[in-house]
Amino acid sequence: MDITIRIGGEAGQGLQLIGGVLAKLFSRSGLHVFTHQDYMSRIRGGHNYYQIRLSENPINASRDGVDILLALDADTISLHRDSLTDKGVILFDAEMVKKECSGKQCINVPFNKITEDKGIKPIMANSVAIGAILAVLGFDLELFKGVIEGFLGKKGKEAITANITAAQAGLKYVNKHYKDVDTYRVSLPQREGLMLINSSQAIGLGALISGCKFYAAYPMTPSTGIMIYLAAKAEAHNIVVEQAEDEIAAINMALGASYAGVRAMTGTSGGGFALMTEGLSLAGMTETPIVIAEVQRPGPATGLPTRTEQGDLFFVLYGGHGEFPRVVFTPGTPEQALHLTNKAFHLAEKYQIPVIVQSDQYLADTEWTYEKLDADSLRYEDFRLRKKDLKAVEAYQRYTYTDNGISPMAVPGESKFTVVVDSDEHDEQGHIIEDAETRINMVDKRLIKKMDLIRAEIEPPSYYGSDVPETVLVCYGSTFGVVREAVQKLADKHSIGMLHFSEIYPFPAVETFDYPALLQQAKLSICIENNATGQFAKHLKSETGFSMTSKINKYDGRPFTIDSLLGEVDEHIRRV
Repeated sequence: MDITIRIGGEAGQGLQLIGGVLAKLFSRSGLHVFTHQDYMSRIRGGHNYYQIRLSENPINASRDGVDILLALDADTISLHRDSLTDKGVILFDAEMVKKECSGKQCINVPFNKITEDKGIKPIMANSVAIGAILAVLGFDLELFKGVIEGFLGKKGKEAITANITAAQAGLKYVNKHYKDVDTYRVSLPQREGLMLINSSQAIGLGALISGCKFYAAYPMTPSTGIMIYLAAKAEAHNIVVEQAEDEIAAINMALGASYAGVRAMTGTSGGGFALMTEGLSLAGMTETPIVIAEVQRPGPATGLPTRTEQGDLFFVLYGGHGEFPRVVFTPGTPEQALHLTNKAFHLAEKYQIPVIVQSDQYLADTEWTYEKLDADSLRYEDFRLRKKDLKAVEAYQRYTYTDNGISPMAVPGESKFTVVVDSDEHDEQGHIIEDAETRINMVDKRLIKKMDLIRAEIEPPSYYGSDVPETVLVCYGSTFGVVREAVQKLADKHSIGMLHFSEIYPFPAVETFDYPALLQQAKLSICIENNATGQFAKHLKSETGFSMTSKINKYDGRPFTIDSLLGEVDEHIRRV
């Protein structure tokens, strides 16, 4: 069983509510769910859709084919009818969409009239539509009742009851008038409900678990979900979440909080990261720990603010002025986002450096299901010198030369010592200097000595597929799911595997896994990226000397789907 539901309409018509309720309901029923959204950068109007794929087996990507199309406007029928599978159906209200639709594929449900007949508010027509979809799938409303209560609990019992009434009416209408529509009757698996989570929530959760106590950001799509998640948890977990006036203020606030002794984080997209680069370099010079979430969207400038792209890789690798250590992580799943955010805080504090967790709109918004998230490797270790640690210290210098380049990091105000920090080049005490010898010693301390230690903490890419593959697909970040599913589907007829990189700077060493050797023995290596210029392929070559034999690049602002990627990979293999 593998079913895709696409809900289309204008911004403001409640697509997210319908999609969110259905996704939560399916996951609670024990089904695996994968969702993604396609929306325009406007509050009302335009054409948007919310897509849900459900299966009894784990799924990691979206399909092109649509089995159930819920049309809340005429454009949805016009734009997506050709995407229907052979047995696909369209659910719509002819009066609402003002468009004719005839044939076995068309299920006309009078959403608005049903609410009128039931004496409930027209806005609850969305719950009528949910009930109609559940009827097509053969669901009852037991799980819906609990889910809608979770979504609308603050609105009171009356609103919840009215929505249940609306859903019941939609379900009964389809069961009565379209009895022969039984194509997608779903058999529920015999297991507990699954967790449903997106990567914005996972990054936020990773920050919470890692002891983050200060988050500052200026709202910028698609990074805002992290701030929303943390703001909702702020009171319960004693976190300060500050909406700054701009990204310059946001990163400087976070650096100030980190200097003062707490774990701090900021988040933004490409345009905001441009404003943060001076603060990034400030973190490098002052050796102040900070975690930055950079969630990509297509540029340059405002670009496509609600779409997706992997176009900022070089920007985060090389942004900022001067030379200083940094770490860049590119998670490919919500579970990786959780673990790499935790690792980001650990490395930022341990080595007193900035660490960047790079995501994108696709990964930020897609929802995945898990039985549970692995928490065994999550860690928290306080590397700062606090009051108890400083009692026996006779003298303190913030930038003391050490064999490993890591100087003691005291919390200001917790002892008799003054913690001096300066953005100019400085001596061991933190005071401004001009001489060449101190400059060389400081660069060696904060950069040269640390880099080998940091590199030793970087994990190699993950590999999945044939033991000796003839074709290797290479990817990083958010393309993990779709590439892995492509390998799964092609494995029966091809010797194929995939390398996925999620820890990309410093580039992973080869001692534990000689991945360049794997690439060199393959007949065909294909780098798959959501950008136009193949940034990761260039990064891989600069670090290893290996040149990919082929590339698949997508840069229309939309993510790869499993159907289209399978076709492209198959075409490349046939050419060999």
